[in-house]
Amino acid sequence: MKSSIQNTILITGGAGFIGSNLCEYFLNSGQKVVCLDNFSTGHRYNLKDFLSNPDFKLIEGDIRNINDCALAVQGADYVLHQAALGSVPRSINDPITTNDVNVSGFLNMLVAARDAKVKRFIYAASSSTYGDSEGLPKIEDVIGKPLSPYAITKYVNELYAEIFSKTYGLETIGLRYFNVFGRKQDPNGAYAAVIPKFVMQLMNYESPVINGDGNYSRDFTYIDNVIQMNALAISVKNSEAVNTVYNTAFGDRNTLNDLVGYLKKYLSEFDPKIADVPVVYGEKRVGDIPHSLASINKAKKRLGYNPEYSLETGLKEAIRWYWNNLK
Repeated sequence: MKSSIQNTILITGGAGFIGSNLCEYFLNSGQKVVCLDNFSTGHRYNLKDFLSNPDFKLIEGDIRNINDCALAVQGADYVLHQAALGSVPRSINDPITTNDVNVSGFLNMLVAARDAKVKRFIYAASSSTYGDSEGLPKIEDVIGKPLSPYAITKYVNELYAEIFSKTYGLETIGLRYFNVFGRKQDPNGAYAAVIPKFVMQLMNYESPVINGDGNYSRDFTYIDNVIQMNALAISVKNSEAVNTVYNTAFGDRNTLNDLVGYLKKYLSEFDPKIADVPVVYGEKRVGDIPHSLASINKAKKRLGYNPEYSLETGLKEAIRWYWNNLK
């Protein structure tokens, strides 16, 4: 549905999985969209449908460069900061680059947004912030100690955002994403997310490798639920709803064994042979949180969040997309 008011929304990391879906949604909603990306993990093909749209502007730049950040925020009403180096294993292998992008780059964007007097800075936080906290469901006010360099960087983002809200009056909202999946998520590379990676392997009759015994559980969150949260974070008018963080999830959990069962079930509707592909179990992964389940009560109460897609309904949509686009 198109909005009667046209805003300019800067989406950093707009060529990535979540960012490109946000670009598409807000362009379809009648907004102007500026994408800032250095294409280190994002892809130009994610933007090909937008390049001819007069309301879309691409800036090829790096959030580690303050001048690129300042250029990108010019005229922006809102910032949706998605640019980051994800992946716990990547951060363990290369903590310096992860910190440069996720902390220094984040600070650059905050400074640029403050100086440009944007209305609100909404950023991708992470469920990894809960660290070694064992309580379930995860409630925003109760976190543990981080279990990886990546988790540290995402927690520092929250601390910086809070300071900029208090010190400079910049409105901020952090969205703690829980295992987001869906269309456009890259199945390739050493740090590919588990769902697209497993989908590609199963489509090629390759055995997916589960780290551990498969009983670790996650609150898998379909991309359209994440889009809804970002849209609500922009539109909310209640002053009590800003300058805080929200779990961005469905509010249910499934084990990795459950996940593979669903993948084989839904993929075998396209190719029955996939049902017979065996699963392999490997070593537990360093830095992994055993169980993750979000309380979404705060987002429901303050933002009016109402996630529409469970893991099963989201997987059906995602698998259809992968089959049509990657097979």
